[in-house]
Amino acid sequence: MSKLKEYLDSKPLIYKDIDYKRMPKIWQEIKENFHLPKIIHIIGTNGKGSTGRFLAYYLYKTGKKTGHYSSPHILKFNERIWIDGKDIDDENLESAHLKLQKILSKEQSNKLSYFEYTTLLAMVCFRECEFVILEAGLGGEYDATTVFENELTLVTTIGIDHQSFLGDDIKQIATTKLNGVQKAMILGYQNFKEVEIVAKEIAQKKGVKLFKYEEFEEALKLTQKLNLPKVFSHNISLAMSGVKYLGYEVDFELLTDIKLFGRAQKIAPNITIDVGHNPLAAMSLYEHFKGKKIDLIYNTLDDKDFREVLKILKPIINKLHIIQIDSKRVVKTDILEDVLKELNIEYDYFKSIDPKKEYLVFGSFYVVEEFLKSTRFDHQKTILPSS
Repeated sequence: MSKLKEYLDSKPLIYKDIDYKRMPKIWQEIKENFHLPKIIHIIGTNGKGSTGRFLAYYLYKTGKKTGHYSSPHILKFNERIWIDGKDIDDENLESAHLKLQKILSKEQSNKLSYFEYTTLLAMVCFRECEFVILEAGLGGEYDATTVFENELTLVTTIGIDHQSFLGDDIKQIATTKLNGVQKAMILGYQNFKEVEIVAKEIAQKKGVKLFKYEEFEEALKLTQKLNLPKVFSHNISLAMSGVKYLGYEVDFELLTDIKLFGRAQKIAPNITIDVGHNPLAAMSLYEHFKGKKIDLIYNTLDDKDFREVLKILKPIINKLHIIQIDSKRVVKTDILEDVLKELNIEYDYFKSIDPKKEYLVFGSFYVVEEFLKSTRFDHQKTILPSS
Protein backbone atom coordinates (compact mmCIF):
# COMPACT_ATOMS: atom_id res chain seq x y z
CA MET A 1 0.00 0.00 0.00
CA SER A 2 1.34 3.46 -0.89
CA LYS A 3 2.06 5.93 1.91
CA LEU A 4 -0.49 8.38 0.48
CA LYS A 5 -3.23 5.75 0.24
CA GLU A 6 -2.56 4.58 3.77
CA TYR A 7 -2.69 8.18 5.01
CA LEU A 8 -5.93 9.03 3.17
CA ASP A 9 -7.58 5.79 4.26
CA SER A 10 -7.14 6.96 7.85
CA LYS A 11 -9.39 9.98 7.19
CA PRO A 12 -13.17 9.78 6.86
CA LEU A 13 -14.63 10.92 3.53
CA ILE A 14 -17.81 12.33 5.08
CA TYR A 15 -18.17 14.54 8.15
CA LYS A 16 -21.44 15.30 9.95
CA ASP A 17 -19.97 18.54 11.27
CA ILE A 18 -17.38 20.64 9.41
CA ASP A 19 -15.00 23.09 11.06
CA TYR A 20 -15.03 25.91 8.49
CA LYS A 21 -12.22 27.81 10.25
CA ARG A 22 -9.72 24.95 10.11
CA MET A 23 -8.56 25.15 6.46
CA PRO A 24 -8.23 28.98 6.33
CA LYS A 25 -6.26 28.95 9.60
CA ILE A 26 -3.85 26.22 8.50
CA TRP A 27 -3.41 27.84 5.06
CA GLN A 28 -2.37 31.12 6.69
CA GLU A 29 0.20 29.20 8.73
CA ILE A 30 1.79 27.40 5.76
CA LYS A 31 1.14 29.54 2.66
CA GLU A 32 4.69 30.95 2.54
CA ASN A 33 5.78 27.46 1.40
CA PHE A 34 3.68 27.69 -1.77
CA HIS A 35 4.02 29.53 -5.06
CA LEU A 36 0.52 29.85 -6.50
CA PRO A 37 -0.19 29.83 -10.25
CA LYS A 38 -3.07 31.80 -11.79
CA ILE A 39 -6.20 30.12 -10.42
CA ILE A 40 -9.63 29.91 -12.03
CA HIS A 41 -12.19 28.71 -9.50
CA ILE A 42 -15.21 26.63 -10.58
CA ILE A 43 -18.34 26.61 -8.41
CA GLY A 44 -21.92 25.45 -9.03
CA THR A 45 -24.08 22.35 -8.76
CA ASN A 46 -23.87 20.68 -12.17
CA GLY A 47 -21.22 20.82 -14.88
CA LYS A 48 -18.22 21.77 -12.74
CA GLY A 49 -16.12 18.81 -13.88
CA SER A 50 -16.80 19.20 -17.59
CA THR A 51 -16.54 23.01 -17.56
CA GLY A 52 -13.24 22.79 -15.74
CA ARG A 53 -11.88 20.18 -18.10
CA PHE A 54 -12.94 22.12 -21.22
CA LEU A 55 -11.08 25.18 -19.91
CA ALA A 56 -8.04 23.25 -18.67
CA TYR A 57 -7.75 21.28 -21.90
CA TYR A 58 -8.04 24.43 -23.99
CA LEU A 59 -5.30 26.25 -22.09
CA TYR A 60 -3.10 23.16 -22.27
CA LYS A 61 -3.62 22.92 -26.05
CA THR A 62 -2.55 26.56 -26.44
CA GLY A 63 0.78 25.76 -24.81
CA LYS A 64 0.08 26.83 -21.23
CA LYS A 65 1.23 24.43 -18.50
CA THR A 66 -2.15 23.74 -16.91
CA GLY A 67 -3.48 21.79 -13.95
CA HIS A 68 -7.05 20.73 -13.20
CA TYR A 69 -8.23 19.67 -9.74
CA SER A 70 -11.59 17.88 -9.63
CA SER A 71 -13.46 15.46 -7.40
CA PRO A 72 -14.43 12.83 -6.61
CA HIS A 73 -12.55 10.24 -8.66
CA ILE A 74 -14.15 7.22 -10.32
CA LEU A 75 -11.52 4.48 -10.47
CA LYS A 76 -8.28 5.94 -9.12
CA PHE A 77 -7.35 8.90 -6.92
CA ASN A 78 -4.91 10.16 -9.60
CA GLU A 79 -7.91 11.33 -11.67
CA ARG A 80 -8.33 14.27 -9.28
CA ILE A 81 -5.02 15.85 -10.29
CA TRP A 82 -4.64 16.37 -14.05
CA ILE A 83 -1.64 18.11 -15.59
CA ASP A 84 -1.13 18.85 -19.29
CA GLY A 85 -3.47 16.26 -20.71
CA LYS A 86 -3.07 13.37 -18.29
CA ASP A 87 -3.68 12.27 -14.71
CA ILE A 88 -0.71 12.53 -12.38
CA ASP A 89 1.35 9.35 -12.01
CA ASP A 90 1.90 7.48 -8.74
CA GLU A 91 5.55 8.51 -8.39
CA ASN A 92 4.84 12.27 -8.57
CA LEU A 93 1.84 11.86 -6.30
CA GLU A 94 3.91 10.14 -3.62
CA SER A 95 6.65 12.75 -3.98
CA ALA A 96 4.11 15.56 -3.46
CA HIS A 97 2.71 13.76 -0.41
CA LEU A 98 6.17 13.58 1.18
CA LYS A 99 6.76 17.30 0.44
CA LEU A 100 3.43 18.26 2.00
CA GLN A 101 4.12 16.14 5.09
CA LYS A 102 7.34 18.13 5.60
CA ILE A 103 5.43 21.44 5.30
CA LEU A 104 2.68 20.49 7.74
CA SER A 105 3.13 19.89 11.44
CA LYS A 106 1.82 16.58 12.76
CA GLU A 107 -1.05 18.42 14.46
CA GLN A 108 -2.02 20.24 11.25
CA SER A 109 -1.83 17.03 9.22
CA ASN A 110 -4.07 15.18 11.68
CA LYS A 111 -6.65 17.96 11.75
CA LEU A 112 -7.11 18.34 8.00
CA SER A 113 -10.03 16.50 6.40
CA TYR A 114 -9.58 14.18 3.41
CA PHE A 115 -10.64 16.89 0.96
CA GLU A 116 -8.68 19.66 2.67
CA TYR A 117 -5.50 17.59 2.58
CA THR A 118 -5.94 16.54 -1.04
CA THR A 119 -6.59 20.17 -2.03
CA LEU A 120 -3.23 21.18 -0.53
CA LEU A 121 -1.64 18.11 -2.11
CA ALA A 122 -2.90 19.23 -5.52
CA MET A 123 -1.34 22.67 -5.03
CA VAL A 124 2.01 21.01 -4.36
CA CYS A 125 1.61 19.04 -7.59
CA PHE A 126 0.68 22.21 -9.51
CA ARG A 127 3.72 24.22 -8.35
CA GLU A 128 5.16 24.52 -11.89
CA CYS A 129 1.86 25.27 -13.64
CA GLU A 130 0.98 28.63 -15.18
CA PHE A 131 -2.78 28.06 -14.79
CA VAL A 132 -4.79 25.88 -12.44
CA ILE A 133 -8.50 25.16 -12.73
CA LEU A 134 -9.73 24.49 -9.22
CA GLU A 135 -13.12 22.82 -8.76
CA ALA A 136 -14.92 23.45 -5.49
CA GLY A 137 -15.88 20.28 -3.65
CA LEU A 138 -18.95 21.38 -1.72
CA GLY A 139 -20.37 24.89 -1.77
CA GLY A 140 -18.11 27.88 -2.27
CA GLU A 141 -17.91 30.22 0.70
CA TYR A 142 -16.49 27.60 3.09
CA ASP A 143 -14.94 25.24 0.56
CA ALA A 144 -11.28 24.32 0.99
CA THR A 145 -10.51 25.57 -2.54
CA THR A 146 -11.66 29.09 -1.64
CA VAL A 147 -8.64 29.84 0.58
CA PHE A 148 -6.41 30.48 -2.45
CA GLU A 149 -6.40 33.83 -4.22
CA ASN A 150 -7.87 33.42 -7.69
CA GLU A 151 -8.17 35.40 -10.92
CA LEU A 152 -11.72 34.43 -11.83
CA THR A 153 -14.69 32.33 -10.75
CA LEU A 154 -16.83 30.45 -13.27
CA VAL A 155 -20.32 29.69 -11.97
CA THR A 156 -21.99 26.63 -13.50
CA THR A 157 -25.69 25.82 -13.19
CA ILE A 158 -26.87 25.98 -9.58
CA GLY A 159 -29.66 23.69 -8.41
CA ILE A 160 -30.88 21.77 -5.36
CA ASP A 161 -28.27 19.43 -3.88
CA HIS A 162 -26.45 18.86 -0.55
CA GLN A 163 -29.24 20.68 1.32
CA SER A 164 -27.95 19.62 4.75
CA PHE A 165 -24.79 21.67 4.16
CA LEU A 166 -25.86 24.38 1.73
CA GLY A 167 -29.45 25.32 2.53
CA ASP A 168 -33.01 24.26 1.77
CA ASP A 169 -33.82 26.48 -1.22
CA ILE A 170 -32.13 27.94 -4.30
CA LYS A 171 -31.56 31.35 -2.73
CA GLN A 172 -29.75 29.86 0.28
CA ILE A 173 -27.71 27.46 -1.86
CA ALA A 174 -26.74 30.18 -4.35
CA THR A 175 -25.76 32.53 -1.53
CA THR A 176 -23.52 29.92 0.11
CA LYS A 177 -21.82 29.12 -3.19
CA LEU A 178 -21.47 32.67 -4.53
CA ASN A 179 -20.12 34.11 -1.28
CA GLY A 180 -16.87 32.40 -2.25
CA VAL A 181 -16.31 34.70 -5.25
CA GLN A 182 -13.25 36.96 -4.91
CA LYS A 183 -12.45 39.29 -7.86
CA ALA A 184 -14.66 38.50 -10.83
CA MET A 185 -17.26 35.92 -11.83
CA ILE A 186 -18.81 34.75 -15.04
CA LEU A 187 -22.32 33.43 -14.49
CA GLY A 188 -23.13 30.39 -16.61
CA TYR A 189 -26.53 29.10 -17.71
CA GLN A 190 -29.06 29.12 -14.86
CA ASN A 191 -32.50 27.54 -14.47
CA PHE A 192 -33.52 29.81 -11.59
CA LYS A 193 -33.82 33.61 -11.69
CA GLU A 194 -32.97 33.68 -7.97
CA VAL A 195 -29.37 32.77 -8.83
CA GLU A 196 -28.93 35.85 -11.01
CA ILE A 197 -30.51 38.04 -8.32
CA VAL A 198 -28.19 36.67 -5.63
CA ALA A 199 -25.18 37.05 -7.95
CA LYS A 200 -25.94 40.74 -8.55
CA GLU A 201 -26.43 41.37 -4.83
CA ILE A 202 -23.16 39.68 -3.87
CA ALA A 203 -21.21 41.34 -6.70
CA GLN A 204 -22.41 44.75 -5.56
CA LYS A 205 -21.76 44.02 -1.89
CA LYS A 206 -18.22 42.68 -2.43
CA GLY A 207 -17.22 44.94 -5.31
CA VAL A 208 -16.84 41.95 -7.62
CA LYS A 209 -17.02 42.20 -11.43
CA LEU A 210 -20.02 40.23 -12.72
CA PHE A 211 -20.30 38.98 -16.31
CA LYS A 212 -22.80 36.70 -18.01
CA TYR A 213 -21.43 33.92 -20.15
CA GLU A 214 -21.45 34.18 -23.92
CA GLU A 215 -23.40 31.45 -25.73
CA PHE A 216 -21.18 30.36 -28.62
CA GLU A 217 -22.89 28.88 -31.67
CA GLU A 218 -19.89 26.61 -32.20
CA ALA A 219 -20.40 25.12 -28.72
CA LEU A 220 -23.60 23.35 -29.79
CA LYS A 221 -21.88 21.95 -32.90
CA LEU A 222 -19.03 20.62 -30.74
CA THR A 223 -21.52 19.10 -28.30
CA GLN A 224 -23.17 17.23 -31.17
CA LYS A 225 -19.81 16.08 -32.54
CA LEU A 226 -18.82 14.73 -29.12
CA ASN A 227 -22.26 13.06 -28.77
CA LEU A 228 -22.99 14.88 -25.51
CA PRO A 229 -26.35 16.13 -24.18
CA LYS A 230 -27.22 19.65 -25.42
CA VAL A 231 -26.76 21.10 -21.93
CA PHE A 232 -23.00 20.59 -22.34
CA SER A 233 -23.00 23.44 -24.86
CA HIS A 234 -23.62 25.76 -21.90
CA ASN A 235 -20.58 24.32 -20.10
CA ILE A 236 -18.39 24.71 -23.19
CA SER A 237 -19.61 28.28 -23.69
CA LEU A 238 -18.88 29.13 -20.05
CA ALA A 239 -15.37 27.71 -20.34
CA MET A 240 -14.73 29.67 -23.55
CA SER A 241 -16.10 32.82 -21.92
CA GLY A 242 -13.37 32.26 -19.35
CA VAL A 243 -10.81 31.93 -22.15
CA LYS A 244 -11.89 35.31 -23.56
CA TYR A 245 -11.78 36.93 -20.10
CA LEU A 246 -8.19 35.74 -19.71
CA GLY A 247 -7.35 37.51 -22.97
CA TYR A 248 -6.98 34.57 -25.37
CA GLU A 249 -8.64 33.83 -28.71
CA VAL A 250 -11.29 31.11 -28.92
CA ASP A 251 -10.66 28.29 -31.41
CA PHE A 252 -13.09 25.37 -31.08
CA GLU A 253 -10.85 23.12 -33.18
CA LEU A 254 -8.62 22.75 -30.12
CA LEU A 255 -11.41 20.91 -28.29
CA THR A 256 -12.43 18.36 -30.93
CA ASP A 257 -10.33 15.53 -29.45
CA ILE A 258 -11.24 16.06 -25.78
CA LYS A 259 -12.54 13.10 -23.77
CA LEU A 260 -14.63 13.46 -20.63
CA PHE A 261 -14.43 10.47 -18.31
CA GLY A 262 -17.84 9.57 -16.92
CA ARG A 263 -19.70 12.57 -18.33
CA ALA A 264 -22.32 11.20 -20.73
CA GLN A 265 -19.50 9.05 -22.07
CA LYS A 266 -20.35 6.45 -24.69
CA ILE A 267 -18.05 3.52 -23.92
CA ALA A 268 -19.73 1.09 -26.34
CA PRO A 269 -22.30 1.48 -29.13
CA ASN A 270 -25.07 0.59 -26.65
CA ILE A 271 -23.66 1.86 -23.32
CA THR A 272 -23.43 5.39 -21.90
CA ILE A 273 -21.99 6.13 -18.45
CA ASP A 274 -22.68 9.29 -16.46
CA VAL A 275 -21.63 10.16 -12.91
CA GLY A 276 -24.55 12.57 -12.37
CA HIS A 277 -26.78 12.06 -9.36
CA ASN A 278 -29.32 14.88 -9.04
CA PRO A 279 -32.47 16.12 -10.83
CA LEU A 280 -30.53 18.58 -13.01
CA ALA A 281 -28.31 15.79 -14.32
CA ALA A 282 -31.34 13.54 -14.82
CA MET A 283 -33.11 16.22 -16.85
CA SER A 284 -30.17 16.67 -19.22
CA LEU A 285 -30.01 12.90 -19.81
CA TYR A 286 -33.78 12.70 -20.29
CA GLU A 287 -33.50 15.33 -23.04
CA HIS A 288 -30.55 13.45 -24.57
CA PHE A 289 -32.41 10.11 -24.76
CA LYS A 290 -35.93 11.49 -25.31
CA GLY A 291 -37.86 9.40 -27.83
CA LYS A 292 -35.90 6.26 -26.92
CA LYS A 293 -36.35 3.50 -24.36
CA ILE A 294 -33.21 2.56 -22.46
CA ASP A 295 -32.33 0.16 -19.68
CA LEU A 296 -31.11 2.09 -16.65
CA ILE A 297 -28.35 0.62 -14.47
CA TYR A 298 -28.86 2.53 -11.24
CA ASN A 299 -28.33 3.02 -7.55
CA THR A 300 -28.06 6.10 -5.35
CA LEU A 301 -26.88 7.53 -2.06
CA ASP A 302 -29.49 8.09 0.63
CA ASP A 303 -29.10 11.89 0.73
CA LYS A 304 -30.02 12.36 -2.95
CA ASP A 305 -33.47 13.23 -4.30
CA PHE A 306 -33.72 9.89 -6.08
CA ARG A 307 -37.52 9.95 -6.19
CA GLU A 308 -37.42 13.11 -8.32
CA VAL A 309 -34.56 11.70 -10.43
CA LEU A 310 -36.55 8.57 -11.21
CA LYS A 311 -39.72 10.56 -11.96
CA ILE A 312 -37.76 12.58 -14.53
CA LEU A 313 -36.20 9.52 -16.16
CA LYS A 314 -39.29 7.28 -16.07
CA PRO A 315 -40.53 8.13 -19.62
CA ILE A 316 -37.30 6.80 -21.15
CA ILE A 317 -36.82 3.77 -18.88
CA ASN A 318 -37.54 0.37 -20.36
CA LYS A 319 -36.31 -1.46 -17.27
CA LEU A 320 -34.17 -0.50 -14.28
CA HIS A 321 -31.35 -2.74 -13.04
CA ILE A 322 -30.20 -2.09 -9.46
CA ILE A 323 -26.42 -2.40 -9.18
CA GLN A 324 -24.89 -3.03 -5.76
CA ILE A 325 -22.39 -0.35 -4.69
CA ASP A 326 -19.87 -0.19 -1.86
CA SER A 327 -20.80 2.82 0.26
CA LYS A 328 -22.12 3.29 3.78
CA ARG A 329 -24.35 6.03 2.36
CA VAL A 330 -26.12 3.86 -0.20
CA VAL A 331 -29.91 4.03 0.03
CA LYS A 332 -31.52 1.03 1.71
CA THR A 333 -32.70 -1.48 -0.85
CA ASP A 334 -36.24 -1.72 0.49
CA ILE A 335 -36.64 2.08 0.33
CA LEU A 336 -35.43 2.19 -3.29
CA GLU A 337 -37.69 -0.72 -4.21
CA ASP A 338 -40.71 0.98 -2.60
CA VAL A 339 -40.12 4.10 -4.71
CA LEU A 340 -39.74 2.03 -7.88
CA LYS A 341 -42.99 0.22 -7.16
CA GLU A 342 -44.74 3.49 -6.38
CA LEU A 343 -43.56 4.95 -9.71
CA ASN A 344 -44.45 1.71 -11.50
CA ILE A 345 -40.92 1.23 -12.86
CA GLU A 346 -40.05 -2.38 -13.70
CA TYR A 347 -36.78 -3.45 -12.08
CA ASP A 348 -34.45 -6.30 -11.24
CA TYR A 349 -30.82 -6.63 -10.13
CA PHE A 350 -27.97 -6.07 -12.56
CA LYS A 351 -26.27 -9.22 -13.81
CA SER A 352 -24.91 -8.65 -17.30
CA ILE A 353 -25.22 -6.60 -20.50
CA ASP A 354 -27.53 -7.65 -23.32
CA PRO A 355 -25.89 -6.52 -26.60
CA LYS A 356 -29.36 -6.00 -28.11
CA LYS A 357 -30.35 -3.32 -25.58
CA GLU A 358 -29.22 0.26 -24.99
CA TYR A 359 -28.02 1.12 -21.48
CA LEU A 360 -27.49 4.20 -19.37
CA VAL A 361 -25.32 3.73 -16.26
CA PHE A 362 -26.22 6.56 -13.88
CA GLY A 363 -26.81 7.52 -10.24
CA SER A 364 -23.45 8.36 -8.66
CA PHE A 365 -19.67 8.05 -9.04
CA TYR A 366 -19.98 4.77 -7.12
CA VAL A 367 -22.39 3.36 -9.71
CA VAL A 368 -20.06 4.08 -12.63
CA GLU A 369 -17.06 2.78 -10.68
CA GLU A 370 -18.77 -0.51 -9.81
CA PHE A 371 -20.07 -0.99 -13.35
CA LEU A 372 -16.65 -0.46 -14.95
CA LYS A 373 -14.91 -2.74 -12.47
CA SER A 374 -17.49 -5.53 -12.65
CA THR A 375 -17.81 -5.52 -16.45
CA ARG A 376 -14.17 -4.63 -17.19
CA PHE A 377 -15.11 -2.11 -19.87
CA ASP A 378 -12.25 0.12 -21.00
CA HIS A 379 -13.52 3.64 -20.35
CA GLN A 380 -10.69 5.16 -22.39
CA LYS A 381 -12.16 3.84 -25.62
CA THR A 382 -14.79 6.53 -26.01
CA ILE A 383 -17.12 5.87 -28.94
CA LEU A 384 -17.70 8.99 -31.03
CA PRO A 385 -20.20 9.21 -33.91
CA SER A 386 -18.70 9.26 -37.39
CA SER A 387 -18.60 12.81 -38.77
